Amino acid sequence: MIDVQNLTKTYPTKSEPGAVHAVRAISFAVAPGEVFGLLGPNGAGKSTTIGMLTTTIEPTGGRASLAGHDVSTEPIAARRASAVVFQDPAVDLALSGRRNLAVHAQLWGLDSTTADLRIADVVDAFGLDELIDRDVSTYSGGQRRRLEIARALLSRPQVLFLDEPTVGLDPRIRFELLDVIAGLRDRGDMTILLTTHYLDEAERLCDRVAIMHRGDIVALDSPTALLAALGREILEVRVRGGADTTLRRLQQLGLAGADAFSVGTTVTVPLHDGDARTAADRVVDARIEHVGLNTRAPNLDDVYLRLTGSSLAA
Repeated sequence: MIDVQNLTKTYPTKSEPGAVHAVRAISFAVAPGEVFGLLGPNGAGKSTTIGMLTTTIEPTGGRASLAGHDVSTEPIAARRASAVVFQDPAVDLALSGRRNLAVHAQLWGLDSTTADLRIADVVDAFGLDELIDRDVSTYSGGQRRRLEIARALLSRPQVLFLDEPTVGLDPRIRFELLDVIAGLRDRGDMTILLTTHYLDEAERLCDRVAIMHRGDIVALDSPTALLAALGREILEVRVRGGADTTLRRLQQLGLAGADAFSVGTTVTVPLHDGDARTAADRVVDARIEHVGLNTRAPNLDDVYLRLTGSSLAA
């Protein structure tokens, strides 16, 4: 449903044309009905990728298609096959929720009967009954987000783009909105591409994720497979000063494998065999100088740290 081949975006600068590489020849494909995530911190290239796929940003190189339509040579057909909920709110605050939906339906050329039926359907599906006739200026952030997603579905898109859909929401409202998005996922009749830097969103919603760093895709797999590569648990060894020397010492002694890594004052050791307590005891017995030992389950931030040396929360 989405096919991306060597997609590239560079921006010229005054001193060096083409020097800003926002997206660097990335490739991936998304199957019909799949929920695919672009995961990475701000500046990783996620929103630029969304912009190119939704025809609002012109690619510098490569190609991409939605439902078989090239986004560069067939932009109108690609738009007809898709809908997008951008990171920044795009509803008209001065209008009621119903009027926002009606205007959107008109823009898509829906006749009044079809529009009324589809509006009733999304209002019910997204729990907007008590809000729909109020001005959107009275909505909370989460309510506006629900309205935006409902509006995007009026055109019955084959592909739905959600660009950082829960950013800026408080934890309770964010959790409620994740339930809404999970409901879309469970329907299975629409392909969804989601961008986020929240680990729990990617793990809960996505069949596969592409981890982006400085415009590149540095890993692509299911969240389960990416986490499994770091073992059942990880051991964190905190030291005074830089941790690179400690990492090399642990590897020389066979207490850490090639997939161990250091960031700042912490060495992170994936544990594939044995238990965490035994691993910690071996560090102590080897007289490795440290100021703290900790064990926990790995998360996607650990995957990102190992690949890039920086945190997803950056």
